[in-house]
Amino acid sequence: MANLKSSRYYFLLAFQFLVLIQTEVLCYQYKVGDLDAWGIPTSANPQVYTYWSKYHTLKIGDSLLFLYPPSQDSLIQVTEQSYTSCNLTDPILYMNNGNSLFNITAYGELYFTSGEKGHCEKNQKLHISVLSATAPAYSPSNGPSAFSPSYPNVFGSIPQPPSSALSASSSHSLSTPVLMASLTGFLVCALVGGIM
Repeated sequence: MANLKSSRYYFLLAFQFLVLIQTEVLCYQYKVGDLDAWGIPTSANPQVYTYWSKYHTLKIGDSLLFLYPPSQDSLIQVTEQSYTSCNLTDPILYMNNGNSLFNITAYGELYFTSGEKGHCEKNQKLHISVLSATAPAYSPSNGPSAFSPSYPNVFGSIPQPPSSALSASSSHSLSTPVLMASLTGFLVCALVGGIM
């Protein structure tokens, strides 16, 4: 009978420990260009990638999905200088499978362009900023209302991910109840373990 009591007690402690170390993980996978595939921007929307990067707040853990016909295009990550000059030599990363997924693993500036000659000069390039949690977010003048997509959307508005301010407040509001529940559970385990 003593073994049953101690195993139940340790099971409850292990369960409470797992609840205590639980963290909120909210990562998103963004399709670059939203409804448009990765390709040369149309004359109706020549700045599609500039606008796209302005109203997407990216963080570490998020992913960028670039969709394109692999026989017609590719994707390269380049330096800022290569991005500005459309220099395709010596890329940091080269992807050409048509379903390229780039995982964001560090803060800072990221630069992408097509690996096909002439596409970068036609604005098929993307510059994104990955802000740290303490860095200020874009000002409201750069937000979604300032840069609405120019293509018609039959499905309604595109939902925006939570802003950094909202996610910071929601993480605090979720962590307090989890912490309180964990501490209460430890207290209950201690009392039940001592009584049984």
